[in-house]
Amino acid sequence: MTSTRYAPNGMVCTIDHLASAAGLVVLDKGGSAADAAVAANAVLAVTAPHMCGLGGDLFALVHDGSGVHALNSSGRAGSGADPARLRAEGHDRMPHLYDIRSVPVPGCVDGWLALHGRFGRLPLAEVLAPAIRLADEGFPASPLLAPGAAFIGTLQSDYAHVQSIGDPIRRPGAARALRAVAETGRAGFYQGEFGQGLLKLGGGEYTEDDLARDQADWVTPLSASVFGHGVHTIPPNSQGYLLLLALKILEGLDLPADPADPAWAHLLIEAAVAAGHDRLDVLYENATAPLDAAEARRALVGTPGLTAPANKGDTTYLCAVDADGMGVSLIQSNAAGFGSLLFEPSTGINLHNRGIGFSLTEGHPAEYGPGRRPPHTLAPALITRPDGSLRTVVGTMGGDAQPQILLQLVTRLLVHDQTPGEIIDAPRWVLGSATGFETWRSAEHVVEVEDGAPWESGLAERGHRTVRESYGDGFGHAHLIDVLPSGVLAGATDPRARIGAALGR
Repeated sequence: MTSTRYAPNGMVCTIDHLASAAGLVVLDKGGSAADAAVAANAVLAVTAPHMCGLGGDLFALVHDGSGVHALNSSGRAGSGADPARLRAEGHDRMPHLYDIRSVPVPGCVDGWLALHGRFGRLPLAEVLAPAIRLADEGFPASPLLAPGAAFIGTLQSDYAHVQSIGDPIRRPGAARALRAVAETGRAGFYQGEFGQGLLKLGGGEYTEDDLARDQADWVTPLSASVFGHGVHTIPPNSQGYLLLLALKILEGLDLPADPADPAWAHLLIEAAVAAGHDRLDVLYENATAPLDAAEARRALVGTPGLTAPANKGDTTYLCAVDADGMGVSLIQSNAAGFGSLLFEPSTGINLHNRGIGFSLTEGHPAEYGPGRRPPHTLAPALITRPDGSLRTVVGTMGGDAQPQILLQLVTRLLVHDQTPGEIIDAPRWVLGSATGFETWRSAEHVVEVEDGAPWESGLAERGHRTVRESYGDGFGHAHLIDVLPSGVLAGATDPRARIGAALGR
């Protein structure tokens, strides 16, 4: 059973106790929640390269006491992006692996700098110091990293010797890159060793101007009032709107009082499908999220033939709250495990493949092209009370299924008043498919039900095609910090991550 952790003056939740500890050290030194989030994410960029890293993208939500702020630091395709060339080669979708064209300019470092520059308190070098030390001196291969390290070791030498959990790994190239950021900011990364290597690897995909362009933008958060609270996320190109729309649909349905009732899962599934059935057509950068369509979408509940694709990727979510009540909800990702399986050759930093979200349909608003951001699965969330004060920071990894997992977590919190430990521990469902990570492609509507869930037979009776899947990261790594009315923090990390930690002070 997952325990709820309580703390009076600050908390950090991540998938890795080393990252959570780094964030807590920063809080103890007087750093803000933003400092703690950057410190924790930087450690994860070193210790969890199969999920996130300096070669990936980042989104974040911040509540600073005055309101909610949203950061979109997802990268843009390079100036050499040419969809016609891909189509001429016979592609009808973006290449998944080993192709630089599915690698937009990574936005992670710009995101760190934007967060720290606006909300940080400590010097950046102090914030990045724990990650630099681990990269320089080494860290043990985690149960999540070790299984894939042997294969990755054939592509990048940092991992070549890893045979089992606990084997030490050093990443000197990542240490140099982090040190360059700490000393000279974005120029040390995007115009430094990493950036020069990326230009060479790109072979014309990027220009120096592409790397000089800041990938981080402060944008207006996407918000909805549901179940007496404000729920906030990132606007498109993020798919976060699916969470808000599904919640608005659900608010008008007759939800059972007991989440163990199969009718509960049925209605949440139907709300998620009604919200997401046309996502491929309507999700692109600067799209208008159809939140005002909740009533019309509610009428679609139970309509046969609607599909909502959901596949799994590799991402990490973390959250932090400090003693002054600042909360950060941050998500950072490679897309697939280790991303594109391309590595910047000098630093050994693996590059994401978030470009797989682009369309190759000519004229589609999400078509691959120079300077464009792809549609993104990443969807962090933040919840405020009716008076606008911070209530909760929450999020999960899980590829396309992130809004579906969040729908379950947020409903348990706002409707059923469960504790963080109960919420995170509860069994889940996701809309799945028989395919691998084929983001944004139609999939047969199948409900994957986690081992231990009570709904399978009841869902089948209601017409759902169900499959039972093993407990694990196929159902996300979710974390949550709730600010209780007393001001005490209550948090939990996902046991599915195995080495996660909710640490408080």
